[in-house]
Amino acid sequence: MGGLPIDNPSSVISLQSQKDKASPDTASKPKKKICCACPETKKLRDECIVQNGEESCGKWIEAHRRCLRAEGFNV
Repeated sequence: MGGLPIDNPSSVISLQSQKDKASPDTASKPKKKICCACPETKKLRDECIVQNGEESCGKWIEAHRRCLRAEGFNV
């Protein structure tokens, strides 16, 4: 490899194994931005709100929230 000599190779292995493990915080974070998650329910929700008003679309609003929660968002 031609790199610097390693005095304690076990510490390098230890650091690498810690790096490979995902912490609980990063494991539960969403993989997408909230604006891009659940496009199907978002479209239905938005169309309903435009046509009928927010008060009449609770079913679609809640469906979109459930989808976002399933994607890892806290809404």
